[in-house]
Amino acid sequence: MPRPCFKIEKDDPLPLAGVDEAGCAPLAGPVVAAAVVLDRERFPRGIDDSKKLPLEAREAIHAKLMVQARCGVGICSVEEIDALNIYWARMLAMARAVEALSFDPAFVLVDGNRCPRWERPSRPIIAGDAKSRSIAAASIVAKVTRDRIMAEHALAWPGYGWERNRGYPTADHRRALRELGPTPLHRTSFNLVREAIAAQVQPLFAIAAE
Repeated sequence: MPRPCFKIEKDDPLPLAGVDEAGCAPLAGPVVAAAVVLDRERFPRGIDDSKKLPLEAREAIHAKLMVQARCGVGICSVEEIDALNIYWARMLAMARAVEALSFDPAFVLVDGNRCPRWERPSRPIIAGDAKSRSIAAASIVAKVTRDRIMAEHALAWPGYGWERNRGYPTADHRRALRELGPTPLHRTSFNLVREAIAAQVQPLFAIAAE
């Protein structure tokens, strides 16, 4: 499969920012977005959709992007996800990522089928992280940033395996959620978390009834 390149974005004005997010599906933790403006004459080799890269490659490219590119990160907290829903939290995180660049790019490419509600010149690209090098770079920054956040949270909340599953609904995470119950970092607007909360409350009602 061909890697993302500049072809799909070559006619867009510069400086151009690619934007992507990580963390919509997990049961716990924030959603993180990144905006990346690449120097087309000097950028890390091997940039690809973050989901296709092994951990070591993602980390290595991320380190180079921090030196060779201009990057902004936007984060939406668990509280914001539950208040807004994950779709609008994703949009807000992406808007914050572009704002974090501290300058206005001439154009923004957004992974997905819709751009945030902003006045910026922009367009969405479905599966953009597999097509646009700038979006793929953003996917790496977002993924590495969020993975590190979840690894830190795992130290404070052991037993859920966040250092491995990053909060995604894996079998071990769902089992821990049932056995240990939800933490303040779990998204209560998500069905599996609500079910875990309900399962904890029901025995209390049973004891009270006795």
